[in-house]
Formats: sequence, C-alpha cells, structure tokens
Amino acid sequence: MQIMTKPTQTAPAPLSDSGRDDALYLRIAWRIVPVLLLAYIVAYIDRVNVGFAKLQMQDALGFSDAAFGLGAGLMFVGYCLFEVPSNLLLARIGVRKTFLRIMVLWGLTTVAMVFVTTTAQFYAARFMLGVFEAGLFPGVILYFTYWFPKHRRGRVIGVFMSGALIGNILAGPLSGAAMKFLDGMAGMAGWQWLYITQGVPAIVLGFISYVWLCDGPQHAAWLSDAEKARVQAQADTVPEGHLPRVGQILEALRERQFRGFVLLNFFIVGASYTMVFWVPTLIRSWGVADVFTIGVLSALPSLVGVVGVIALSRHSDRKQERRWHFVGACLVAAVGLWLTTITQGQLVPSLAALCFATLGLASCLPILLASATDQMTPTRSTIDIPLLTSLGILGGFASPAITGLINTRTGHPVYSMYLVIGLFLVSAVLMLLVVPRRKNQANVEARL
Repeated sequence: MQIMTKPTQTAPAPLSDSGRDDALYLRIAWRIVPVLLLAYIVAYIDRVNVGFAKLQMQDALGFSDAAFGLGAGLMFVGYCLFEVPSNLLLARIGVRKTFLRIMVLWGLTTVAMVFVTTTAQFYAARFMLGVFEAGLFPGVILYFTYWFPKHRRGRVIGVFMSGALIGNILAGPLSGAAMKFLDGMAGMAGWQWLYITQGVPAIVLGFISYVWLCDGPQHAAWLSDAEKARVQAQADTVPEGHLPRVGQILEALRERQFRGFVLLNFFIVGASYTMVFWVPTLIRSWGVADVFTIGVLSALPSLVGVVGVIALSRHSDRKQERRWHFVGACLVAAVGLWLTTITQGQLVPSLAALCFATLGLASCLPILLASATDQMTPTRSTIDIPLLTSLGILGGFASPAITGLINTRTGHPVYSMYLVIGLFLVSAVLMLLVVPRRKNQANVEARL
C-alpha cells in the first residue's frame, strides 16, 4: 500500500553573491546615507541663506551691496583653505569626531550671525562658516570609499549630492517663513530668527551623527564579522595605521589627469553656482513680479533635478561607465540653457527648458566625482578628494562674479548664460581628454 505523504516544501534557493551584496549594501546605505543627506541639506541652506537674510539685514545694519557680496565670497575662501586640513584631521581622529566638530561649529557660527552689527564681524562670521563647513563634503565622499566599491559608489554620491537641490528647494520658503512669522518675537528681528532656526539643526545633527555613525565598517556593531570582511574586501580601505602626507598635495598636482579633474570641477561648480544666483533674476525677467511666485517657480527645476541626478547616477553605476554619462549630462544642460535663451519672455516654454537643463546640470558633478574617485588609490584619496573639491569650489567664487560683470555691461541676464553654456560644452570635451577610452574592469569585478 502506498502511503500518501504531504509534499515537502522546497527550501528557497540561497542568494547569489551578487544578490547577497545588493541586500548588504542597501542596508548600509539606509544606515549611513540619510543622516549625511540631511546634514548636506542643512549645510546648503546655511550656505545660501545670507541672500534671503539680506532682504531685512541690509536695511537693519546699513550694509552696502558690496559688503554683502564680499561677505558671501569670503565663505568660499575659508572653505577652500581648510578642506585639506580637515580631511587630514579626519584620518587621525576618525569620522564621528570630525563630523561632530564640523556640524556643531558651523551651526554655532550660523547662530552667531544674530550678533553681527559691523561689516568686520560679518566678514569674520562668513569666513569662519567656510572654515568650519569645509570638511563635510570631502569627508563624506571619503567616508563613502570606506563602505562602497567603485561600481556602487556613483548612485550613493548622487543621492547625497541631491541634498544641494533639496536645500535649494527648501531655502526660500523656510527663510521667508522665519523672517515673516517670527519677526519681533522675543525682541529679535526676522533675519535673526532665520539664523537661529537654521543654525540649531546643524548642532543637533552633529550629536546625532556622533551617536549614529561609526568610523568605518570594522567598527559597525550592526554588521556581522563576515559582512565586515566582505565590505572591507571590496571597498577602498586605507591600510591600518596609514596617515596621508602633506607632500602628496604636490604629487597630485603633478599628475596631468588630476589637474584635468580639478579644472573640470572648477568649471562645473562655477556653472552650478552661477545658476543658483541667476535663476530668480531670470524668472523675474520673464515678467514674474511677485517674490513668492518667483521662489516657487525657481524650486521646480530643482525638483526635476533630484529625479535626474538619482536616475543617471544609478544608470552610470549599472553600466559601469562615467565618461559618456558625464558628456551626456553636459550636453543636456547646454541644450536646455540654449532653449531657455531663445524662448525669452514666454514663461511656460522657458521654465520647461530650464527644467530640462537642470536634469543635466544636477547630474554632472556627482558623476564627475564618482569618476575621479574611481581613479584614486586608497592611500591617496584622503588628500586628493579635499584637494579636488577645495580647488573646484573657487569656481563658485569666480563664475558668479564674471556673470555679474556681464549682466551689468549688457543690462540683461540672458547674455551671461552663453558663458554657462560654454562651460558645459568645454567640460564635455575636456572629460573625453581627461578620461581616455579604455576597457573598464569594473564590470568584471562586479560579477566576481
């Protein structure tokens, strides 16, 4: 007699190495990226909020436009000078202490703007804001190299850098609300409350990052020993006990490819900050007079840019290709800006063209940084990353200044866009020269 038995349930097939890694790195990303993304959003708002504070602060303190322009620029000078020292300190004391120092000090500096009464105090506060904030961006990019291998890094950098776009979306409404609804509370002006409400979050995030983050995979209590070993085997891990040498700065600057990446970063950062300062003026030139409406419309391209930067960065990782993704992003930005110039006076077509341009504009920098870090060795990245970003940030000082001169001479903001279009076109060509076409081994490595 045949005994009928209940069919045994087949056990699920074990995950492949690739599937196991996908789950592991997704868990790592959800653990460390959100707090860093939030920090970058707050940093970006604190970087640009002076433009909104100016609406009340200038009349209250009697500052001239020239004083405000110089103060805004001094932030970039402090930023440039102290990025490399900050990363050198990070290598010695670790990520948690470094991010705690950075966020608490820049938050306190932002709050200290409440007490500014003279131009000298204003200059000092803006310069120190750059000094204290300088280490965040290169520190985070370096931190990602501890966790993510090259073929997974582009999308993570893209998500992190979308913080600038999100910050650009939030800066106007938050600043306007503070100046309008808190004005006069506790005897302080609205512009003073702006600095308080936007400085305190940085201080809080400093302590959160100290508690929540760890200095590297080897210190992650939430990973098993096998997972730690897996991550460290694939990531760009600096040998234990290795400390970078200041002399590596000269070594980097002697390398032709590194100088090319610096120039690319200078052009792209310059073009990006020109757009940040130029878009509200451009929208006003399309016949929009209401300030609140201008703020809302200026946020739309950034919303589109968030989608573009994440999608293109993920595609770049999946295809393991940076060179043509960067070139494509530059061409999209250039074409979109050109369409913006030929649709002047027509609000809807011009805004649509600007949104299209932002798809490319927002994607250029994360793909560029992913490409640059792909070329760096672990022992060099501690120096090379902050050196690359610190020299590039000077583009944010130079390009808007040149743009202002063009606008003053021509009397219309549209002509300065030809400069920005030129920067994107030159960058596309330069990338083809800096990163020569060759077989990329990352696809092979990703399948191992």
